[in-house]
Amino acid sequence: MAAERDTWITGIGLISSLGEGSEPHWKRLVEGDAPVVDNKLFSGYIVHPLAKIDFDRQIPKKGDQRQMEPWQRIGTYAAGLALSDAGIAGNAEILGRTDMIIAAAGGERDTKVDTAILTDLRGSNQPDALLNARLQSDLRPTLFLAQLSNLLAGNISIVHGVVGSSRTFMGEEGAGVSALKVAQARIAAGQSEISLVGSAYNSERLDTLVNHIFNNLLLKGEFVPVFAPNRPTGFTTASVGVFLVLESSSHAQRRGAQPIARLARVRAANFRRQPGAVEAALTSLVGDSMAEVDATAAAVISMATGVEPATSEEARALTKTGLPVRALASRLGHGVEAAFPAGIAVAALAVKAGRLFAPMPNVPIEEKTVTPLRQVIVTCVGHWRGEGLGVVEAVH
Repeated sequence: MAAERDTWITGIGLISSLGEGSEPHWKRLVEGDAPVVDNKLFSGYIVHPLAKIDFDRQIPKKGDQRQMEPWQRIGTYAAGLALSDAGIAGNAEILGRTDMIIAAAGGERDTKVDTAILTDLRGSNQPDALLNARLQSDLRPTLFLAQLSNLLAGNISIVHGVVGSSRTFMGEEGAGVSALKVAQARIAAGQSEISLVGSAYNSERLDTLVNHIFNNLLLKGEFVPVFAPNRPTGFTTASVGVFLVLESSSHAQRRGAQPIARLARVRAANFRRQPGAVEAALTSLVGDSMAEVDATAAAVISMATGVEPATSEEARALTKTGLPVRALASRLGHGVEAAFPAGIAVAALAVKAGRLFAPMPNVPIEEKTVTPLRQVIVTCVGHWRGEGLGVVEAVH
């Protein structure tokens, strides 16, 4: 049986409320800048809005931009940044065999159409007939009132010329874990040489905010860091686009590419959410991974959402490791499908720099640090299901 091949991260594209690109993100994280939040978009609730982005720089055709909803523009832009960072943007030979694996939701609803139909139905004597008529006349060509999840992959192919195999995973946080797990496993097994992997999420969407509110998932009132003592339950949504270029070390070396970090392993799990299940699942997942890391040069970047009781259980499991811990959602917000890929991206930047980013003030679990930093365990616990873990290592 052939030995597994190393999987290198050779490109990162990241946009969020903290800005555009790896260097601005890392600078703000290290300096401990305050999170960027907006509590006016939907009064009483918090979002981390996207920084001002000139989409023309990665999506030059206005026609392409017009037919994309914001989540697609965010993802397509981040994908372009990753390809440029890896040095393969515009390289038709490499892009022609670059695989693409994406984690995506069901796309954005047309809230204007939704609102108009609901308003008209309220005053209609024949609501069924009216609904059928409006659905036939108002639907988009994508056949329903939300854009298809695989349109992000299609737009990346059109705009950036990535035309290898394509896969799109759905399933909230678990989709982000699965996308990276499959990409890393295919490269390790010799089934793929290079892949573009990532996700995008638009937090400034009233339809999804309403859905989260109905399920009592959002943090109300003022912003509070994820692992702060006595924090109320709930997450704060993030506008974030994140893509990574993963490739076999041999492929990267042949083209003279330098690694940012090594993606050593990704594990996924899906436990029934009973009391204590998250703590037990993470204790097991992290415990298995602890055998692969040097505890004197390792840390945890957690993608904890802030939803209880899962977040408290995760905190207890991570405390048992004795490793320094940072919660990325306290800085970026929670990006749902994009959460785990964002954690892997920031972990890669951390091991490349050899240090952790700044702790949140008055959050005891984040008080520890470590230098030099060589390995990071990235944990992901979905807001209602889906657990995962990745190990990111320094190459040099």
